[in-house]
Amino acid sequence: MNGQARKIKKIDVVIGTRPEAIKMAPVILELRGRETFSVRVIATGQHTDMLSQALGYFSLSADVNLGIMKNRQSLDYITSSVLVGVGELFDSDPPDAALVHGDTTTTFASALAAFYRRIPIGHVEAGLRSFDMSRPFPEEMNRLFADRLAAWHFAPTGQSRENLLREGARDESIFVTGNTVVDALNAVLAGPAGGASGAFAQRLAGHRFILLTAHRRESWGEPLVRICRALLGILDLHPDLMALVPMHKNPEVRDVMRNFLGGRSRIILCDPLDYPDFVWAMDNCELIMSDSGGVQEEATSLGKPALILRDVTERPEAVEQGSCVLVGTDGERAAKEADAILRGYNREELMERRLKNPFGDGFASSRIADVLSR
Repeated sequence: MNGQARKIKKIDVVIGTRPEAIKMAPVILELRGRETFSVRVIATGQHTDMLSQALGYFSLSADVNLGIMKNRQSLDYITSSVLVGVGELFDSDPPDAALVHGDTTTTFASALAAFYRRIPIGHVEAGLRSFDMSRPFPEEMNRLFADRLAAWHFAPTGQSRENLLREGARDESIFVTGNTVVDALNAVLAGPAGGASGAFAQRLAGHRFILLTAHRRESWGEPLVRICRALLGILDLHPDLMALVPMHKNPEVRDVMRNFLGGRSRIILCDPLDYPDFVWAMDNCELIMSDSGGVQEEATSLGKPALILRDVTERPEAVEQGSCVLVGTDGERAAKEADAILRGYNREELMERRLKNPFGDGFASSRIADVLSR
């Protein structure tokens, strides 16, 4: 370029939880594959082992880990620790831009730290809305605030773009990219062939099974009890079924699941699965039951039926596409819907819908890098 070297742009990617690691890994790889970027990966430690395992599958690791996680950590503690810790890193070695993802407390606090220092923010997975500040809690607020602070809104769908426009975001700041979880999922599916690596897979060999995950704060307590009872009711109706239940590390979740589901021969309680094993479980189960946001996207991408254990969703595309059914934590309704699906859903129809994935084509990371290159 007229004898002058192109200026390398320094990008900080801040992640705190396993879902962020999974969804941002393809973005990190894409940016590092381009000569114009220098990328620093900052892990806040909101999650610890789960985050490292997710990055490790993609041969990535954090350049800096703040290690903030402690037992029974409060939202106050996470927010303040991330705000101070990330802010100090920005002060000592300021980037040209910061990327955050989704709706976690790490996302909100890191975006705020960047805003305070006038560092432009790119928000990956911008524009999702449940339009209920209490559900998901506190994620709806986290995502909304991150969007208000962002210079670039990387919206996964047209619906997300419309949400942002209605709230006053500038049209030229919004880029519909698809969801990076499809990029990550495709990478796993294209990886080495073979079954799951965990001992749980041996116990499931030759059995039909349900995959259940639940962890959101609004599910804690009585709602989670209803979810557990719904699973037991479904297993009573289908004696040939087993259930795989990877338990979130939070004791509020584990204590209830162990109390209601432990010690049963047809239920496998286990630690959170490595991402490839989790993809295997989603792809091989008969039905997914989950309150996770990302699982709605993954189930849709895999053409797998899923019950959303929430009253509202910020991913209406999953319901409109037909793979997911919104059932809340009403155990009776969940059992009824599950029974109908297990007795005869149209697998071919779901697989056909998979080809029209509303969450993208697996090239979201490339589109995000293209925008930042410009």
